Amino acid sequence: MTGEAAASAWRHRWAASWDRIRDAARAFTTSSPARFAILVFSVLVLLFTALLSLPAAASDGHATPLADALFTAVSTICVTGLSTVNMGEHWSPLGQVIIYVGVNVGALGVLTLASILGMIISKRLGLRAKLIAAGESNPMRIHGGPVNEGQTVRLGEVGQLLRTVAISTVVIEAGLAVLLYPSLLAGGVSPVTALWEAPYFAAMAFTNTGFAPNANGLVPFATDYFFMTVLMIGVFLGSIGFPVIFTLWRHQWHVRRWSLHTKLTLITTVILFFVGAIVFVTLEYDNPETFGGMDAWDTAFQSMFLSAMTRSGGFSVIDIGQLHGSSLLVGSMLMFVGGGSASTAGGIKVTTLAVLALSVWSEAKGRPSVQAFGRRIPSDVQRVALSVVAWGATIVAVATITIAQITKAPVDEVLFDVVSGFATVGLSSGLTQNLPDPAVYVLAATMFMGRVGTVTLAAAVAASTHSQLYALPVERPIVG
Repeated sequence: MTGEAAASAWRHRWAASWDRIRDAARAFTTSSPARFAILVFSVLVLLFTALLSLPAAASDGHATPLADALFTAVSTICVTGLSTVNMGEHWSPLGQVIIYVGVNVGALGVLTLASILGMIISKRLGLRAKLIAAGESNPMRIHGGPVNEGQTVRLGEVGQLLRTVAISTVVIEAGLAVLLYPSLLAGGVSPVTALWEAPYFAAMAFTNTGFAPNANGLVPFATDYFFMTVLMIGVFLGSIGFPVIFTLWRHQWHVRRWSLHTKLTLITTVILFFVGAIVFVTLEYDNPETFGGMDAWDTAFQSMFLSAMTRSGGFSVIDIGQLHGSSLLVGSMLMFVGGGSASTAGGIKVTTLAVLALSVWSEAKGRPSVQAFGRRIPSDVQRVALSVVAWGATIVAVATITIAQITKAPVDEVLFDVVSGFATVGLSSGLTQNLPDPAVYVLAATMFMGRVGTVTLAAAVAASTHSQLYALPVERPIVG
């Protein structure tokens, strides 16, 4: 064989091998978007762990310990906001930029970001890319099988949804930054520094992360109600979810044309916001370490701010560790619910809670089906909602028991931080910064599972569905 023939044969083998790799990757991403998302999230966590471990990323010029770098990377990519170090003091300007980029990447979501980039490059969105993107825009699609019920965002609208995601992210964060800039100047921040801190705070609000670029966090702005209100608005817009923003953008105030998902998300979010604020006022009004030393207006505003941050915002003015145990429990419950589906928030999602509440109400009324706003909610959605709660409760319980055993810390504080990690909130009772390395890794795994999503994890484990052509005999166990 001549040299030219050998080179031609080598090129042929290389092309054939590349085609097999490409086909395998394409089949993997389309047949199991859930596993693909977990894989890419894992790669991003490892990448940002390496970047944050660089000596240049730390303010003291020394490499950050692995446990702290890994935890911060997971908290960044999962838009959680918990940290084992002081975010304003430990990281250098380079480290802060890395975290800023990672938060925005993690907030958009792997499948959404990949689809947006593909759409920008190819100028169009093919069916295969739409199927991948739909797995994140609607969790009911991620199992890879057929979806018979009507969708919140139909497959033909996925391209429009992705444009809405990209445009709304840029516009909302830019608008928040413009509104925050004067308050930063009034708070004593230099004009040049405020040019960085304004978009940083804006991104942390919209992505529901809660990191602060300064050592004192929100303490210098505790009485700046405009600044705090802008942060609450950013958290709210990020927590309702991109499908809801898409619906509001298309139909605006035509409420009759809103999807059932949009109505349930907005109503449940507003109810939880006001209920949470009322409960926090009731439990903390006489606590001198939190609301007890404030006047009536301050108490009302700070309770609303705290309730809004349990939607997954993560910012705090008061010392969370000084809350009564009852308030920590209420906060854990609100954080466990989280925000809207396909949003930057975590938790089991407000629509999950709404579906379960409607199911209980329908059962109590003796109705044959679950209904809301003139629509019937199918049984498969109810099963997924129940599965999400079961998976989430199991993850939280296991992590709480493990960390409590490692640290011997009070269970209410451990539960609060674990739920905060699982729901990607970022509020802490003060426990997280003092965790030993084994507990740090456990909490990091909890954050990862909370961000990837219990539905995604379940779909990744059971990626293939098998049709059963027979039915077993029915027998009813005693329930209740």
